[in-house]
Amino acid sequence: QVQVVESGGGLAQSGGSLRISCVVSGSIFAIDVMNWYRQAPGKQRELVAVINSGGGTNYLDSVKGRFTISRDNAKMTVYLQMNSLEPEDTAVYYCNYRGYDSSRSWTDYWGQGTQVTVSS
Repeated sequence: QVQVVESGGGLAQSGGSLRISCVVSGSIFAIDVMNWYRQAPGKQRELVAVINSGGGTNYLDSVKGRFTISRDNAKMTVYLQMNSLEPEDTAVYYCNYRGYDSSRSWTDYWGQGTQVTVSS
């Protein structure tokens, strides 16, 4: 059984900071790429940040310079540090990763989502 648990969302003021985390547990033997997506009300889900197994990163243009994705492979955890938050960052943030599990195959897993709300 694989569990994906996100935490750290909440309310922040414009210009403030939040850090969200995603912890993976269970029968996962390796993790490849780890991603953060977000979905605002009435909008499509969009890819916010990517980190590969070697630590290489990529970001949505609108968050470059403000958000930082990182991972701790030993803890099977991915983080998203969000600084200089803007009301437009308000969304449900989802963790997504590709894991090698007990089925001996690579599978995409999703977290349950954590709400981030930025007030102006």
